[in-house]
Amino acid sequence: MTARQEVLARIQTALARPAGQGPQAGAAYRRSGQTAGPALLDLLADRLIDYRATVRRATPATLAAEVAAALEQRGARRVVVPPGLALRLPEWAEVSTDNADGKILTAAELDCFDAVITRAAVAIAETGTIILDGSPGQGRRAISLVPDYHLCIVAAEQVVHLVPEAVARLADAAARPLTWISGPSATSDIELERVEGVHGPRTLEVILCARPAPAGC
Repeated sequence: MTARQEVLARIQTALARPAGQGPQAGAAYRRSGQTAGPALLDLLADRLIDYRATVRRATPATLAAEVAAALEQRGARRVVVPPGLALRLPEWAEVSTDNADGKILTAAELDCFDAVITRAAVAIAETGTIILDGSPGQGRRAISLVPDYHLCIVAAEQVVHLVPEAVARLADAAARPLTWISGPSATSDIELERVEGVHGPRTLEVILCARPAPAGC
């Protein structure tokens, strides 16, 4: 029996088992985490920084100012945004909205922008992963992959501890293409020389937006 035949035979055997009788039935892995609140955001920030992303903190009241500061520090003036970003941007920024009135920006046009700003669908603290699901606040995959600098806004209520929690939240988005981002785009060659910006943004900056704790807490 060839290796191919053996693999196919095992698949056929597994498919023939009654439900719940497979070798992985009842696998005991964690489906929900215990970390919450500020500790959860701190864990996400730690993982993001470990991936060489930059992290900023904001509240809903200071979010616009943090976005402006991030763009100014980067020197990013030409900015592309998705149609549902719903955020006040600085007056000096030259902002273009992708898919505005049905106009889709080409890859060549997207490559001319200094930055892209999006929101997120979910963020996983344990793995430092941000997930985009193509919602209006995130837009097409292309706008978050072509520009060299991605500024992503993550709300505190979008952060979960573990991967299964994120997958459960994304159940309604299964029909849309998902983009899972763990740090800036990077790869390593056979000598482990790290190269960034190969198949996505060279720089990822994340703004964690949380409401301040009530007075006395």
